[in-house]
Amino acid sequence: MSFSIRKLDLADLDAIEAIEHVSYPTPWSRSMFVSELAKPSSLSLAAIADDGTLAGYLVLSRYVDAWHVMNVAVAEQHRRAGIASAMLRSLFQVTRDDAERGYTLEVRISNLAAISLYEQCGFVTRGVRRGYYTDNREDALIMWKDPEGREQDSMTEQDSMTEQDSMTEQDSTAEQDSTAEQDSVTRQGSTAESGL
Repeated sequence: MSFSIRKLDLADLDAIEAIEHVSYPTPWSRSMFVSELAKPSSLSLAAIADDGTLAGYLVLSRYVDAWHVMNVAVAEQHRRAGIASAMLRSLFQVTRDDAERGYTLEVRISNLAAISLYEQCGFVTRGVRRGYYTDNREDALIMWKDPEGREQDSMTEQDSMTEQDSMTEQDSTAEQDSTAEQDSVTRQGSTAESGL
């Protein structure tokens, strides 16, 4: 199966709603999509199947220090075909000149397929938002990806920080405990989970 990627627009709303309602227990409303598509700080992508139908979408908002992946979903009949990863790669390509902003998203801790996909795309878990989802109070992982080209710099900084942490850990148990903690997050309301 082949597909193309283009900008998501208001003409896609009926297809978006159909995919959204099958993908999420607490789907976004039509007005939420209209609002995101209208925002100048929003970037939304559509994956279009060979027959011209919407196969998936990705909604992204630009913030001061990050691009926030708000919503990613793929139609059931098109899942496991590489559409979500292709949309993410396209997102990274479109935003590659923005060297100052990284990427963040939230995902349900039970959504192992989405977590694996995000990790394959370079995201790492940075924290947890306790009780984030309103339908069942499930926790969300907060995931982060450095801007393209900065991952190597970040790895070098991380290695340096790890060495410093190791030396500090010998001096203080409290500092050891604080370096072991992690953060987390995912989608509800206006942030994203993955219907992949």
